[in-house]
Amino acid sequence: MSSRESWVSNVGFVLASIGSAAGLGNIWRFPWLTAGNGGSAFLVVYLLIVVGVGVPGLLAEFVLGRRGRQTPIGALRALVSSRWGSALGTFNVLTTLVILSFYSVVGGWILHYALVSPTGAYFGQPQQYFGTASYGLQAVGFHLLFLGIVATIVFFGVSGGIERASKVMLPAVVVLLVALAGWTATQPNTAAGYAFYLRFDAEYLAANFPSVLGPAAGQALFTLSVGSGAMLTYASYLDENASLPRDTLVIAVSNTFIGVLAGLVVIPLLFSQGIDPGQGGPGALFVALPPAFASLPGGTVVATVFFGTVLLAAVTSGINLLETPVATLVDVFDVPRRRATLLVSVLLAATGSGLALAGPIFQFVSGTLADLLLTVGLFAFVVIVGWLLGPEALAEFRAGSGRFDPLAESWLLTVSWVLPVVVLFSLTNTLASLAGASLGLGGRAVVAVVGAICCRLAVAVAVGARD
Repeated sequence: MSSRESWVSNVGFVLASIGSAAGLGNIWRFPWLTAGNGGSAFLVVYLLIVVGVGVPGLLAEFVLGRRGRQTPIGALRALVSSRWGSALGTFNVLTTLVILSFYSVVGGWILHYALVSPTGAYFGQPQQYFGTASYGLQAVGFHLLFLGIVATIVFFGVSGGIERASKVMLPAVVVLLVALAGWTATQPNTAAGYAFYLRFDAEYLAANFPSVLGPAAGQALFTLSVGSGAMLTYASYLDENASLPRDTLVIAVSNTFIGVLAGLVVIPLLFSQGIDPGQGGPGALFVALPPAFASLPGGTVVATVFFGTVLLAAVTSGINLLETPVATLVDVFDVPRRRATLLVSVLLAATGSGLALAGPIFQFVSGTLADLLLTVGLFAFVVIVGWLLGPEALAEFRAGSGRFDPLAESWLLTVSWVLPVVVLFSLTNTLASLAGASLGLGGRAVVAVVGAICCRLAVAVAVGARD
């Protein structure tokens, strides 16, 4: 195998990771999930999960990546010293393929709207226009075009493609979002939107906590790209001098800032035009926003800037997801990068096209299935870091950590004892809702605690038997 690629600079890694996290998860998914789950109530739960679960979980994935120095299959096989490591790594690669299959369809929607926004073609009948554009042969065509853009960047490698593109696109996304948020603040009748989004609604949260928790947890994992192995792959290109806790904190804070900023653009703008912010679901950007654009002076210009911004964010996330299966072929099977990119892209062209032709399946894959896969992946990562690696994980945390070194023990304690329960609670909540089971909040908490204890015992027995 030829020498492995690496980041030219740590800044490149941080920007690429922020770009991955701050993609469609923040600008497409976050506003409609927030609007449909109580606004500020969802925002509070989401922020708590990002801090309590997302940050230590993301750091755990970075530890695995840099420690293993390979993509998920090779890294976890080496770290776990078992065929189960290879199986989990394969699960992670499949997760990225599933997510990118629907992600590239949404990316195709964004690309379509960015191209036609100067004409305002969708302003008059947004629901009908989106119905035609979202599924069918037209959607397949734009999905393939978006996938081609992403594949072209990955084709040129880590430093020559991904890092170079991220250094340009991420700052552009932030600048454009700040400008849009500032412009939105000047529009009339936005006060109710800001109140809905930012004024904490304790009554709504108390009455709807279980139904808010599942989407908030799924969004926190989705937007940070935690649990799929994509961030593990990015971290595998890092050198030992990089401070993983510092980089994790910068990435998480920047990602959260961009998500909140996107909400400050979308939600007040909808309120200013008297539009229900919760309508539209996954199609909210495409159905709810056009009437607002149509009623504004220079609406076509605003729409073009907005969807251009979203397109840049979508591409930065897409390259992160595509890099994992491509790098797996390079690392594990010694396939040249350019051929690997072509092979994976052909597979995704087929799977994404299938989803673009089947709306109900797309809805399931982009919602429930994606959340479940990421939650299971994160649980496996915290088990490996907290229960199997232990001292090795601490050593990796401390390498280059500098002033963050005193936090190492508390981080490992959180990963070992707190995160397994929290992640299992989230998983139980999602599965119970999917099955229509009525466990109640206390019942789900009991299942999570008992499940974590049983898993811990099972891992201990398995390790003892192996040794």
